[in-house]
Amino acid sequence: MIPPAATQPNAEKIELSGVQETLLITLHARALESRSPDPILRDETAERLVDSIAYDFARLKSAQGDRFTTSVRAKQLDAWTGEYLAAHPDATVLHLGCGLDSRIDRVAPPPSVRWFEVDLPDVIAVRRRLYPERPGLQMIGTSVTDPDWLGQIPDDKPTLVVAEGIFPYLTAAEVEDLLRRIVVRFPEGQVLFDALSSRALRAQGLHSSLRKTGARLVWGLDDPHELESHVFGLELMDAWPLVGSPDVVKLGWLQRKVLQWCAKRPRIAKMHQALRYRF
Repeated sequence: MIPPAATQPNAEKIELSGVQETLLITLHARALESRSPDPILRDETAERLVDSIAYDFARLKSAQGDRFTTSVRAKQLDAWTGEYLAAHPDATVLHLGCGLDSRIDRVAPPPSVRWFEVDLPDVIAVRRRLYPERPGLQMIGTSVTDPDWLGQIPDDKPTLVVAEGIFPYLTAAEVEDLLRRIVVRFPEGQVLFDALSSRALRAQGLHSSLRKTGARLVWGLDDPHELESHVFGLELMDAWPLVGSPDVVKLGWLQRKVLQWCAKRPRIAKMHQALRYRF
């Protein structure tokens, strides 16, 4: 059980709503999972932040399903990020919709990597208060759909774009326009993100924590190859259904059996996937 940070001395008060407030759902889920006896994802920064924030996390109850989905998604994107940086130790990383995610701590990039955290101005303002400055890191407060911010990013290195949990809140046109600008701007790289199917979008009303924030999921992707026809130069490398994670064995018997059943049914398994593209 995570103690209410509001009762802790010097707790940081967070006032976010709508889509921005959803970052607290994933932060809470990662912290809860990290504190489990055999965690799917170890995230000590998430544990520290939840303890230091004055927010009633009880109103965004992270059910076991949230913990599993959030953790396996982050773990897979971390793995792909580490793989890319091992091959390109001087890369530029764009962490879009970073929220309060501690990917930079979990991946621990070499000093030669330029890392940019990008999110809305009010989120970046919170992040600056909670995260220490470090060499090679820059925070940019902007909407990722703004057409001008990419001009701030040097275009002389291989570039990795990680966009966890953000694209479903954008429209199809916004996602495609952003990806086109990325492909045109940088010489080569990869884009990592997760996508929901149209079936998953229709089921979003079942997510109680999401309902409480008032946020709505908008964009769905049923066939990952669709983006190849809309964004010239983008090529699908991997489509990884979250329910197919080997970490499902760490769940309780009932949830494990349910997810194993889902993994064998393609239409259900593809409701939430981690995707990797090259350009």
